Amino acid sequence: MPVHRLNHVVLYVRDVAVSRAFYEEVLGFRQVMGDGVGASFLQAPGSNNDHDLGIFAVGSTAGDSAAGRSTVGMYHVAWEVNTLAELSVIRDLLVARGSLVGASNHGTTKALYAMDPDGLEFEVSWIVPAHLVDERALRERSTVSRLDLEGEMAYFGADTRGGLGISIPLGVEL
Repeated sequence: MPVHRLNHVVLYVRDVAVSRAFYEEVLGFRQVMGDGVGASFLQAPGSNNDHDLGIFAVGSTAGDSAAGRSTVGMYHVAWEVNTLAELSVIRDLLVARGSLVGASNHGTTKALYAMDPDGLEFEVSWIVPAHLVDERALRERSTVSRLDLEGEMAYFGADTRGGLGISIPLGVEL
């Protein structure tokens, strides 16, 4: 049987309250379970999952993750937004918090990269809907370039629903 989708991610963090506040304020998650001190289970807006993110405290003396530098480990998790306008709002929140570390145009995916309070990297992306994948998107997909979010909103429309026919099957009720 094939895997159909990502259900949740679990992170070990120094301070659950700090991390919970970050994910709530920047990505709109809400706590659905947990004491908010030792553990917290968060659900993304619009999600039907029991939870999308679990965070567990390991204490303030925990070292930084060395994944990708000197140890194996996961590089990042990617969250998807519905519109480029939503991506723009998140970009502004990440910039205000000093968390944005990159913004890339992958042709068919427009992505922001950020660090949470513990330095764990994540991606927030908008996926070009299948009916708008054109020669420009396919050409840009072969390279990674700096994301011009305002230019992409002008090209695709700020409120165009992303992912249709790609990450969201056609015919699915939204």
